[in-house]
Amino acid sequence: MTEEVIDQSPPPPDPDPIQNSNPLIHPRRVPFEHGLLPIPNLLFADPIQTLAPIKQKLASSATNNRVGSPAVSEALSISSDHARLVLETLASVLHSETDPLVVAKPEEVDSIGADVRDLVLFMYVQSYKKLMPRTHKDSAAVADVWPSASAFDGYLSALSPIQASSLRLSVWRALFKFGSRLFDKMTIPKQCKLVRSNSRRFMPSPADEEAHQLSYLQKHIANIISLLADPVEGQGDESSVLSLESFEHIGFLLHFGDKGSDVPSFSQATPFFKNSNPDIPAVLVPASEVHDWLLKKIASAMESISDRISGKENGPSNASGQEAATVVTCEALNKVPSNDRGPCIIEGVSKTSLFKQASDLKGRSVKVANCHDSVIYLLAPLRYATVYGCSDSTIVLGAAGKAVRVEHCERVHVIAATKRICIANCRECVFYLGVNHRPLIVGDNHKLQVAPYNTFYSHLEEHMTEVGIVPTINRWNESLALGAVDPHDSLSHPTGASDKQSESASCVDPNQFTNFLIPNWFVGEALGSTKDNPFPLPDAYMAVQQTSLKNLEETRQSLRETPLEDNRKRELTTAFHMHFKDWLYATGNIRQLYCLQGD
Repeated sequence: MTEEVIDQSPPPPDPDPIQNSNPLIHPRRVPFEHGLLPIPNLLFADPIQTLAPIKQKLASSATNNRVGSPAVSEALSISSDHARLVLETLASVLHSETDPLVVAKPEEVDSIGADVRDLVLFMYVQSYKKLMPRTHKDSAAVADVWPSASAFDGYLSALSPIQASSLRLSVWRALFKFGSRLFDKMTIPKQCKLVRSNSRRFMPSPADEEAHQLSYLQKHIANIISLLADPVEGQGDESSVLSLESFEHIGFLLHFGDKGSDVPSFSQATPFFKNSNPDIPAVLVPASEVHDWLLKKIASAMESISDRISGKENGPSNASGQEAATVVTCEALNKVPSNDRGPCIIEGVSKTSLFKQASDLKGRSVKVANCHDSVIYLLAPLRYATVYGCSDSTIVLGAAGKAVRVEHCERVHVIAATKRICIANCRECVFYLGVNHRPLIVGDNHKLQVAPYNTFYSHLEEHMTEVGIVPTINRWNESLALGAVDPHDSLSHPTGASDKQSESASCVDPNQFTNFLIPNWFVGEALGSTKDNPFPLPDAYMAVQQTSLKNLEETRQSLRETPLEDNRKRELTTAFHMHFKDWLYATGNIRQLYCLQGD
């Protein structure tokens, strides 16, 4: 069957819908934030030269243009586990909620498979390198963080990663020799915290990230279109066309609309396919025309972002502008607008407690960044959640239906019910997980621990059902460790570590496992049906819990049956209260009572 190329004559004066309403084009941040995998065979020095034959190989083994993990494993020369991971990660970041891979049950993933075009775009963006985290400008905010910014930083940035790493190693060896002698003769104040330098890395602003991602797409859009396009028979390799169906897949990387309100269909936002009848085969559009049109849209969006960034540097920002992120600081803990559809950013919370429920965050994506010595409760059905640069904190995530990413954190306890979780570059953190897919561990990690999910709140099961988390599947102890160096991270890495496997996580000893109690703060809402932890505990952990409960009950019974005079009972009660009060102050939990009492 032959198909005609669209007529090149000037179109009728039907206005471009995008020009009428003037929504800008935006990158879909999800593939860049949650869709990058440090698997060497997915990293291509020249994506277009490598992916074109891989696409042909995948297409030849596809059924209805879809492939399962065996075909992915063979085409990319990766293990079946890694091929399955590719499909599962792709499913978590796809732009279409109705795609068969998104709604597939775990046992159906291989039989349903992924659309070859989505898979090719997913593999292409593996070449993306993240924006370098910025250093916080407020010196007072990082006064207790050691080491501070160095005069060497500018010089090191001009060196290659290997040269910089080698120089850093030599400098730190010399400093260590000097420091070990100095520390023998000095006393460190109790309030002084020695923290790894990654606690000083502040997440780039949403505008900076968007500009960085658009710049990447602007550079690579020609290659991306060529991978989706089909050659025109008899007109050589230089002439190619794009169908409506193929064009829709660009929606994996780009979308139109402000404040999260996308247009219903990516193709309907274009002059090429507007008002196309899905029942009638559409004419094909020259790839060059699509390329030129997208470049103009990207350039316009980048200009708008540049104006926003320069406006923020020169004066106060406009809260009603395109940047829909909400930043919750210590000064505005209870001012999260529930009608804001943009991502909620909780940043810089220190030495306090924060509670947000479904009415504040329902259906949103959340980023918790650079929070210290705090307890943060986000008890809501979420799409994506990111925890970045936090230390000495406990973070409780309600139900994240897509994915959770925890990155550059230290001594943090994360309690999460989610489908997927990725842990990157963390130290001395403990993860209490109810997770349907294997936890992914990447980068430079040390002394990580995992444990089964250990809490509940009254609406938990309702929220889990809403986002599709299955409580009978918990793979908390089946973590998959990849490379010790994340090639997508712009930070420098130790020399010679590129081939090492990331340090995996150990399981929390059942005797050290405790339940985490969430008070009931759902004021003004009907209580949910959840009365207990919806994730069944493994036998070893359940046995310890039952033993602890039995010992507690025996102690209570013993106290009830012990004959004591009234004054002795009062003394005993006072002693219990004093010990409990001492424990509250010693652990810092007293602050939670004061903080949350005012909520």
